[in-house]
Amino acid sequence: MKTENTLKPKTVDESRTEQVQILTQSTLNGTKRLFGGQLMQWIDIVAAVVARRHSGCNITTAVVDTLQFINPAYGNDMVVLEGYMTYTGRTSMEVCVKTYVESLDGKRHEINTAYIVMVALDENENPTQVPPLLITTDEEKEEWNAAVKRNDLRKLRRKERF
Repeated sequence: MKTENTLKPKTVDESRTEQVQILTQSTLNGTKRLFGGQLMQWIDIVAAVVARRHSGCNITTAVVDTLQFINPAYGNDMVVLEGYMTYTGRTSMEVCVKTYVESLDGKRHEINTAYIVMVALDENENPTQVPPLLITTDEEKEEWNAAVKRNDLRKLRRKERF
């Protein structure tokens, strides 16, 4: 039985999150580039903050849908991770985290894009309803439409496994 969502919708900007790191020796791999696993950890944290801000709940990572390494980052680079909500279901939320290297003059070039699905949890760690996402711009509408397609593909993949 489907229940109507009575929670107050929230905008993308209400949960938008940015994290900044300066790459040090401990974050680099053997070729002196940003270690992919380190970036994945930061992405998961940023996505969690976005989802917690949107839902007002504890959350868990359900799916890392896409993780595209576009360009490298090197020691002493300033890395900026920007996370924002792209889609909400009944208990799930899709978060996009874009990662950039920011030069000293403030210019950014993208090095990674990731889409992560988070699920809101109640006090018993069961999935719980999340606020709807209020779309306010054409860009957000495009993101929503693309997220709906990704969500449909995820559902198809789940059916194929069982």
